Amino acid sequence: MPERKPRADATRNREAVLAAADTLFIRCESPEAVTMADIAAAAGVGKATLFRGFGDRTGLIHALYELRLAPVRRAVEEGAPPLGPATAPLQRVPALLDAVLCFKLDNRHLALALEGTGGDSPYEADHYERWHRTLQDALDQIPGLTGLTGNDFTAHALLAATRADLVEHLVGRQRMTREQLRAHLAAFAARVLGTP
Repeated sequence: MPERKPRADATRNREAVLAAADTLFIRCESPEAVTMADIAAAAGVGKATLFRGFGDRTGLIHALYELRLAPVRRAVEEGAPPLGPATAPLQRVPALLDAVLCFKLDNRHLALALEGTGGDSPYEADHYERWHRTLQDALDQIPGLTGLTGNDFTAHALLAATRADLVEHLVGRQRMTREQLRAHLAAFAARVLGTP
């Protein structure tokens, strides 16, 4: 049996909810301050519509995060250098880390909300597993690192430098600029990779 297309009003409601949630997360002081009731009111739908469409607040955050992440993911999976798969690993690893960092800088409250969704481990999220696998694959292709059992750990350690709570601390509390943070991450990656 062919898959049914969602009704037009369901599609419209989903888009309205995601747009409202996006706006609320951008403007909020703290991601915890954004409630399902706030999102429903801003989208002009009932709370039942949110729960039917997304399951719960975590499901809504995941959907919004994946929507925002889709262009970056496409660039990584099929795009041109420096993110795309044809890029030399020594150039791709720092570019991947920079892309993750910039995404989290541009989506700070949403990233914080996702990483703070309770019992779910951020390390078991689909997007984290994709980043980790992509980084580990690139690390495995670097001469001198090839075959090291530590590439799994190295990929985790490099991604840890882009955690949303760390980004928030450095930018929000220590007042580090975007360019400073990007430069520090690039220098850290260069040290790990043994490049100048």
